[in-house]
Amino acid sequence: MRPMSVAARFMTTTRRQCMVAGLLLLIPLLTSARGITSLGSDDIAWLRRDGFGLDTISVDQYRSLGRERLLDAQLTGRVDGQLPPEITTLIGSFEAIRIPTTQQLVTLQAEQQRIKALPDGSDKVAANKALQAQGNQWLQQAQQAELLQAVYGPNQLKEQLVWFWLNHFSVYAAKGRIRWELADYVQNTIRPHALGKFKDLLIATLESPAMLEFLDNAQNAKGHVNENYARELMELHTLGVDSGYTQQDVQQLALILTGVGIAPVDGKPQRFNPKFAPLVVNRGLFQFNPQRHDFSDKTFLGHVIHGSGFDEVNQAIDIIVHQPACAQFISQQLAEYFVADQPPKKLVDKMARTFLHSDGDIAKVMRTMFDSQEIVTSAGKKFKDPTQFVVSSVRLAYDGKPLANALPLVNWLNQLDEPLFGRITPDGWPLDGASWSSSGQMEKRFDIANAIGTGNNQLFTPVGSNSREAGFPMLTTRLYYDAIEPRLTAPTRNALAKANSQQEWNTFLLSSPDLNYR
Repeated sequence: MRPMSVAARFMTTTRRQCMVAGLLLLIPLLTSARGITSLGSDDIAWLRRDGFGLDTISVDQYRSLGRERLLDAQLTGRVDGQLPPEITTLIGSFEAIRIPTTQQLVTLQAEQQRIKALPDGSDKVAANKALQAQGNQWLQQAQQAELLQAVYGPNQLKEQLVWFWLNHFSVYAAKGRIRWELADYVQNTIRPHALGKFKDLLIATLESPAMLEFLDNAQNAKGHVNENYARELMELHTLGVDSGYTQQDVQQLALILTGVGIAPVDGKPQRFNPKFAPLVVNRGLFQFNPQRHDFSDKTFLGHVIHGSGFDEVNQAIDIIVHQPACAQFISQQLAEYFVADQPPKKLVDKMARTFLHSDGDIAKVMRTMFDSQEIVTSAGKKFKDPTQFVVSSVRLAYDGKPLANALPLVNWLNQLDEPLFGRITPDGWPLDGASWSSSGQMEKRFDIANAIGTGNNQLFTPVGSNSREAGFPMLTTRLYYDAIEPRLTAPTRNALAKANSQQEWNTFLLSSPDLNYR
């Protein structure tokens, strides 16, 4: 990573270095007058791992509560604060959020049937385009809502976990009806379970329409078995590819999952054989249809599971989450995201023991990790993925100021090749730095840093409005001198000292190695 080579084009005279140096000398006097004391390097290192990025609220929160009390409040859901009213209103204006998913799918199905009945021609083509445009709008609204939560959510540790689990249990928006199901997936599947028991989170994803459609289990039925979801559930979601399960285990799990699907939304009454009717399970859009289920006995991961209906699924999930391989795999993934591309084995093993002893309690596993020394000693070595870069830059630059338009954030992630819900394969976006540190990536990051630093963006222009708020962020704030400036490296200081203007200075800071690593 060498954004300074790009920034060097803007470097100018010694006079500017002296001006900036003079400003740096004045700031400590001003901050001292306000009674602000600097946090230690370990404090800032921990805090930068705890959240997407620093802002004044998170630093003041840390200073007020201290590390242990803040961590406890986050893990138990007792963090003071809420989204700014303007952000709550903006999210609430999205139809993808406001309209219940069942209603969306009913409307979608009716429109699909209407279009199908149209004669071939320009009207049919136009109607199909309009329907696809609506689906893309629903996708963009779900993306915006999630990114706004990431930027402004007061519980930053939970916000990171929400993104982590959305990536771990990845779904691809462009497939089938998933664009219409994404808001439900975030708000009702991932977000409520992000800090709970892993088993509950796994079952919630298993019952999600988005997951059932993406990995084809909605079509998995007796006599027409589809193994796709069974395979990915073990390989990508729970155990890992090298955990020792066999192809027979995949086949047996696929049989267990027959009948696990989505309730019809056509409004027609369903008729079940009287013998099966008591075994039907309906939870929202989720449905277990026993008439599509294989009731044979199965042997799964060495356990015999007798044919009984949906209880087979509960038994199989219970077997999976209590495997040592599951504890190890989930702990490894979490440590790779929060700590290092190759996290210390000692830390991962400790987290895995907590996972097993706590029945997969995510909050307790996170406490083990954030209480460790490794979370601090690895500081400055974990390269930010595009989402972390964009969200942290906006948090620092605008420091709680409510945005009026989140589409630029969505577009920036598209440019950085990490669109939310845009991973075609079910493995989620890579967690390692090498995947995101190519020269092309760095050039795009510099452009985005420039857009944020110069104010040359539409973040404060409501969608459809011709008005535009002028100006650029002032990053030389109390937050900067309190939490960032004392820990800048010499190359970054040298580059900042040669900035031509406040806008260039902003750009250099946001694109610097210091702010691209955490």
